[in-house]
Amino acid sequence: MATVILVRHGRTSANATGVLAGRSRGVRLDDVGTPQAERVGARLAGVRLAGIVSSPLERCRQTAAAIAAAQPERPNVTTDRGLLEVDYGEWTGRPLKDLAREKAWATVQRQPSAASFPGGESLAGMGARVSAAVRRLDTDLEGEHGPGAVWVAVSHGDPIKAVLADALGLHLDQFQRIVVDPGSVSLVRYTADRPFVLACNTHEGDLSWLTPPRRTSRRRRSSDAAVGGGSGPE
Repeated sequence: MATVILVRHGRTSANATGVLAGRSRGVRLDDVGTPQAERVGARLAGVRLAGIVSSPLERCRQTAAAIAAAQPERPNVTTDRGLLEVDYGEWTGRPLKDLAREKAWATVQRQPSAASFPGGESLAGMGARVSAAVRRLDTDLEGEHGPGAVWVAVSHGDPIKAVLADALGLHLDQFQRIVVDPGSVSLVRYTADRPFVLACNTHEGDLSWLTPPRRTSRRRRSSDAAVGGGSGPE
């Protein structure tokens, strides 16, 4: 079973000023977001990565490039449209304080499974899209690199929250309970029986423990849950 490292891109000026950037072009990391991306790269420098896959949007590609730059073998970054930000349609580029006055805002907050953005996509459609993309990429990378493969998906706040909700077995209406900050790292390991959520919204800490020893990298881990909590990573 492979492990996916879910990375939200570093902070942008849109994040800092409360603007819903969505799929707008030219939204780049700001003076806080750039070092955030570099810190993620440093955290992952000791992890042997099977791949780095990014949303096509610039802020994610910048974050992915910082992660790749910290890897000894400088792996290539690929993009996948399945990891794209929500298509917020007519809400794109508008201040959040203005959007909070919209009638649909309450639906987004309290019943996101019923929320659909005018001229854009629904949150349910986004959740299905991103979760399917992560599972597909995970299967492909495990098939290529073995069950110990560890890979990175660089995406956006709401898509990562949707992936975590899916992995936790939560209804999409509960996904607003999950926090995913800019520059944060979350970890999911998919198995035949269930996904395991290893971490959520972390900002610090060496992650080299994710890399299995080379001699055991082809050995499949048990998909049983550790009754009693288990002993943790070595």
